[in-house]
Amino acid sequence: MNLHQFRFVQEAVRQNLNLTETAKALFTSQPGISKAILELEGELGVDIFARHGKRLRRITEPGQQVLKSIELIMREVANLKRIGAEYSKQDAGTLSIAATHTQARYVLPQPVTELRRRFSKVNVSLHQGTPTQVAQMLIHEVAEIGMATESLGTYDELVTLPCYEWQHVLVLPPGHALIDVDVVTLDHLAAEPLITYHPSFTGRSRIDKAFETAALVPNIVLEAIDSDVIKTYVRLGMGIGIVAEMAVRGDLPNGDLSWRSVGHLFGANVARVAFKRGAYLRSFVYTFAELISERLNRALIASAISSGYTPL
Repeated sequence: MNLHQFRFVQEAVRQNLNLTETAKALFTSQPGISKAILELEGELGVDIFARHGKRLRRITEPGQQVLKSIELIMREVANLKRIGAEYSKQDAGTLSIAATHTQARYVLPQPVTELRRRFSKVNVSLHQGTPTQVAQMLIHEVAEIGMATESLGTYDELVTLPCYEWQHVLVLPPGHALIDVDVVTLDHLAAEPLITYHPSFTGRSRIDKAFETAALVPNIVLEAIDSDVIKTYVRLGMGIGIVAEMAVRGDLPNGDLSWRSVGHLFGANVARVAFKRGAYLRSFVYTFAELISERLNRALIASAISSGYTPL
């Protein structure tokens, strides 16, 4: 058996058992892939795939176990390559980060700048996407470290660690009546046109849950993934905004918008970092994680990745 056979099996699964697409993805021939998989099955003495004619139909029960072993082997092969890079270039390379807009715009600039100050030979590749896209970039090794509030903890392939807690804030145009209200309630908000995040971003699920629990229907007139976009439409008078508190920290106290915390309505959210389970991380990746949050350190991250344990 060899790594080519393992790679063919792995890619066939990724391509939903379509050997034509598998051959295209690996720049090889379909008959060559079929032959290699059959040879592997013959050597193992089990069928990895159930077939109908020449077509693969499903993964067999023993095939599921074989696939798990192949995933582990290919992961360790990738780790071996990283180890070589680590020891040949201790302080150089590229750090690939996957993050949602809110994290990339408001949380990561300072850690990225400090990392570059400490490791001048390290370049940074920043990929922005939805929480689901962040997770997929980690799983497919497009990125080494990911950051988001939602979704990361739902993937078995990932290990996630809490970074910090944050709350939502209400963003209001000048002179709005809610600026002087003693305690903002969900009833207040339900009576207003609201501008907030897309349902899969930045704690939106907590907002929806709060209204649902109170048996209220919010009037959400615009959804966006970008906090700056939300604030722009508040300025235009379309409604009042609900954004992450990170998005207003740099705003001037006497600026053109007012804001106030509504954490008492929607609770606390936890931003998390994520790594691919079993991944080998270079030294500057650990340093970057430590720069993101004082909760993170090399020993904690290494232990989580190797054991698969994810702290709450």
